[in-house]
Amino acid sequence: MRIVQVANFVSPTSGGLRTTLRHLAEGYADHGHEVVQVIPGTVDDEVETPWGRQVVRRSPALGSTGYRLLLDRSGVRRALERVGPDVLEVHDRTTLRGLGRWARARGIPALVVSHERLDRWLGQWLPARLPLTALADRSNAALAGDFDTVVCTTGWAAEEFRRLHVPNLAVFPLAVDTAAFRARTGRRAEVPRSPRDVVLVLASRLSREKRPEVAVATLRALLGRGVAARLVVAGDGPLRPRMQAAARDLPVEWLGFVADRARLAGVLAAADVALAPGPIETFGLAALEALACGTPVVADSRSALPGVLGPHAGRSAPGDGAAFADAVQDLLATPEVTRRTAARALAEEFSWQRTVRGFLHVHQSGRPGAA
Repeated sequence: MRIVQVANFVSPTSGGLRTTLRHLAEGYADHGHEVVQVIPGTVDDEVETPWGRQVVRRSPALGSTGYRLLLDRSGVRRALERVGPDVLEVHDRTTLRGLGRWARARGIPALVVSHERLDRWLGQWLPARLPLTALADRSNAALAGDFDTVVCTTGWAAEEFRRLHVPNLAVFPLAVDTAAFRARTGRRAEVPRSPRDVVLVLASRLSREKRPEVAVATLRALLGRGVAARLVVAGDGPLRPRMQAAARDLPVEWLGFVADRARLAGVLAAADVALAPGPIETFGLAALEALACGTPVVADSRSALPGVLGPHAGRSAPGDGAAFADAVQDLLATPEVTRRTAARALAEEFSWQRTVRGFLHVHQSGRPGAA
């Protein structure tokens, strides 16, 4: 079976979506399937990989975000005609949502992965006086009507489709590579610190929807309470200059985007608590990677992460520095071995093999799996 994945918002420095596409592609290849990805880039190109092939389409940049968008719809369709998919997997609901109709007209089974919860995403960018839920419902109903299956990665993300009684909905959680991300002996050497320091880590794109400034506010609140804390930021993005200005007087280490997974795992394992302040995270792969490294997580209570974390591997809090600082201190009151063991145990429940099997069930049957 030739599985073709199409996505926007994939770049050399992007995080969760790029990770998801790679693990799915590797899993499909391991099951004997041919995999082709169609993604945006700076120039037209074709790249051979260990798991398959990437067809890169030259695409315009989306402002200063670092992302590019496949805006040439006819060019994307021509690329798909050349590739000849047996099934289509779309990881975008903006410029690529019309591919559901394209696939249906050709008898090609197609699924779309909803990586955002649209009603919450609109609330981040549009005035509250607008009928945001109605706007999201209209868009979601059309999306579900255009594709054979809509896939969400958490029950929280699926809520906006379930309220519409969408019949073609599947829920498959994402996962973490627990071999690459794991607790390390001598972890404290990964991040310079005094023995009494509390090390916080933020592994995130520094953009508005991720609310990374909450991490700086959390550090400031802890220091104001006399907690010897410091923050390590692994990530980059348009908000970095503003955050650095706000944290000029604080103990913050700015690592930028960390491409090497072994180094990132070392940074995550060296921290006491990972912060996940994004209020519209539909799954939170960076948080799961921290858990796999034995580092508990404090997440925004409005996101999907509280449902992922469970009662022992982290805490949730309203999205402000004082509340996050309360949650950090509550976590630290738990014995270190207890909180680290719980974090790792939870991460081990999320297997890429299981995720791949769920996606393949849809591709092979053309029907949603158990949601």
